[in-house]
Amino acid sequence: ILLVDDEVVIANLLKRILEGYGYQVFEKTCSIETLNTFRQQPDRYDLVITDLTMPNMTGLDLAGEIHVIRPDLPIILMTGYSEKITEELESRYGIRAVVMKPIGARILEQTIRKMLDHI
Repeated sequence: ILLVDDEVVIANLLKRILEGYGYQVFEKTCSIETLNTFRQQPDRYDLVITDLTMPNMTGLDLAGEIHVIRPDLPIILMTGYSEKITEELESRYGIRAVVMKPIGARILEQTIRKMLDHI
C-alpha cells in the first residue's frame, strides 16, 4: 500500500495501524515526492491511499496522475470534507472509495479489503 498524508503524525499512525493488519505500507508525506517514487516503480503497489488536502499537489491531482500511469490501481481518498464517489471522481481520478477523517481503523481496513478483493 502506498500511503500519502502530509501530516507526519497521521501518516505514521495509519502506517502502524495498517501494518498491524499485516499490510506492507510505504508511507509518504509529500505528494510530489510520492508521484516521483510511484513513477519509478508503478507496479510495486496494489493500492494507494491519499489525503485530499495537501500542499503543492492535492490528493485528487496525485490520484489523477497515478490513474494515468496505472488505471487498474485502486485509490482511496481520505478527506475531512463531504466527498461522494461520482463518476467523475472514478473515471477522471481513479478514486474507488472515499473515507472520512477522522478515520476509524476498522472502517479503513474494511475499505482496503473491499478494494483488494476486487483486483
